[in-house]
Amino acid sequence: QVQPVESGGGSVQAGGSLRLSCAASAYTYACIAWFRQTPGKEREGLAYIITTSGNTYHADSVTGRFTISRDITKSTVYLQMSSLKPEDTAMYYCAADTARPCTLEAGHYGAWGQGTQVTVSS
Repeated sequence: QVQPVESGGGSVQAGGSLRLSCAASAYTYACIAWFRQTPGKEREGLAYIITTSGNTYHADSVTGRFTISRDITKSTVYLQMSSLKPEDTAMYYCAADTARPCTLEAGHYGAWGQGTQVTVSS
């Protein structure tokens, strides 16, 4: 399996937007998700997409601000983040797995990217 590869992180001021990209084939994986982690804390599940249907699920903590989507033609899953807050500062990871049902549990996912840093300044 080819591991997911994230891109698009960076530094932004509070209230700004960023779009993260994850290169991961929908033909390989059934579930593709975004997580984030800060030092000393557990990895937090943000959103997942079911690759066969395109259905999505977002954690309550990001609903209304973050949106997961995909472009099948580019084998890419996106995380559009808006109204960013300093507390969104974290390393963001893309994860994928062949097993369903999809969840926001980190243990469900067997393939992980190396992460991309997002820093939000006040």
